[in-house]
Amino acid sequence: MADTLLNQFITTLAQADPDIDLAATALLIARQAYPDLDADSYLERLDRMAEALRERLDPDYTPVDTMLELNQYLFSELGFAGNRQDYYDPRNSFLNDVLDRRLGIPITLSIVYLEVGRRVGLDLEGVPFPGHFLVKLHVNEGEVILDPYGGGASLGLDDLEERMEQAMGNGRPLRPLLPGLLSGTTKRNILVRMLRNLRSVYLRREDHLRVLQTLDWILACQPDDAEALRDRGLAYETLECAKPALEDLRRYLDLAPRAPDAESIRARVIDLQRAARRLN
Repeated sequence: MADTLLNQFITTLAQADPDIDLAATALLIARQAYPDLDADSYLERLDRMAEALRERLDPDYTPVDTMLELNQYLFSELGFAGNRQDYYDPRNSFLNDVLDRRLGIPITLSIVYLEVGRRVGLDLEGVPFPGHFLVKLHVNEGEVILDPYGGGASLGLDDLEERMEQAMGNGRPLRPLLPGLLSGTTKRNILVRMLRNLRSVYLRREDHLRVLQTLDWILACQPDDAEALRDRGLAYETLECAKPALEDLRRYLDLAPRAPDAESIRARVIDLQRAARRLN
């Protein structure tokens, strides 16, 4: 089953980015944990949510008017919210659970926001802002930056600079960096960010088999992702799989020979080489 899901994921990502169904692919990721998940029922739920919202929109609404109605509907009426009590619950990263429980983290609440908003005609993009995924709405006057994790709040330059300071710090002037950090991202990159969050959740739980599975999916998206190769190599090492660990860690050193941890990884490679020889 795991290989079949991964192959479906790889096939999906082979499409041009605009053709990727973001919600359907997020639900495919959720099938790692829920193999019998009925994805169509959740896609239909998103359709029904959009239809319920569409019925209350006046023909002369501006995009900002529609955005305000979307905020009212999702966060005030349906009660979608950030799970601040248990941020690292893996259910926060599975779209089916987010739709069922109406709790999530920035990336998954943003996917709900994007999918319902796009269905009613809003021109929305995901924004991979440091530390906290956001959404932007394109309007004639420019762009509105929104925080689905914060109930759809609109963020000004001061808000964004404060968040940058929290995420990046070090006292340097940050506002000049804002335009680059507010660039929209692809669906493929949104899916990778979801998977990275899952990897972090499983690492905290020391669930190394699921870490390994999630890293396989990340590397299906980005085969030369040095960090993911390193982490997968370390997961293989923990699971006492010396040969694949060696392969990944050597590849990591090829891609990032001057990384801060390169020397410690080289030491691990030497130990793994000895272990692999003993197995032969």
